[in-house]
Amino acid sequence: MIESFLHRFPREEFDYQTLLDVLKDYARPRDKITGLIRKGIIIRVKKGLYVLGDRYRTRPYSKELLANLVYGPSYISLEYALQYHGLIPERVEAVTSVTTGRSRRFMTPLGLFIYRKIPTSAFHPGMTRLEYDETTAFLMATPEKALCDKIRNEKNTGMRSLKDMRHYLFEGLRIDQASLVDLNQGEIDEIARHYNSAKLRLLHKFISAIAG
Repeated sequence: MIESFLHRFPREEFDYQTLLDVLKDYARPRDKITGLIRKGIIIRVKKGLYVLGDRYRTRPYSKELLANLVYGPSYISLEYALQYHGLIPERVEAVTSVTTGRSRRFMTPLGLFIYRKIPTSAFHPGMTRLEYDETTAFLMATPEKALCDKIRNEKNTGMRSLKDMRHYLFEGLRIDQASLVDLNQGEIDEIARHYNSAKLRLLHKFISAIAG
């Protein structure tokens, strides 16, 4: 019974309209949804957004795709993207994103999703589309944009010199020097201009210096 029901879902992550389409043969679909949540067959991530329960998935759900859907417009950036791209060694539990809307935090059954507001002018540069599998893709910052977003959103760091920037990158974030040299300096320069940020201009100058 459950198996015949589950195969109607196009993927593990789905919205309320998809759920209603799957339940269109039921006279009282809202009551059915309540029952599915109570039994753990589906999990309500937030209002209007769901995933299949732990025992009923055919593949892992994409936390990255969910981050795009929980609150928007947004894309993954900051600490989570830095970890995803291998720039920082620490494991990051919360999925961090940037948005042109208000900064928000969503604690869900699947973990914490954090959104930081950035200027509209800085939103599109450095946004890229990544494939999760053959049917799923999500929006994430490039390594350059993730680092720029992180530095731009840091408060009270006092980054005013190349020495300050060196300490922040190598001691604070523990980024490997080779990874910094591999970053696209032209993209960082463009993002700095869209942010109109002195800290990001300093980042570009520092990477240029260590790259020779």
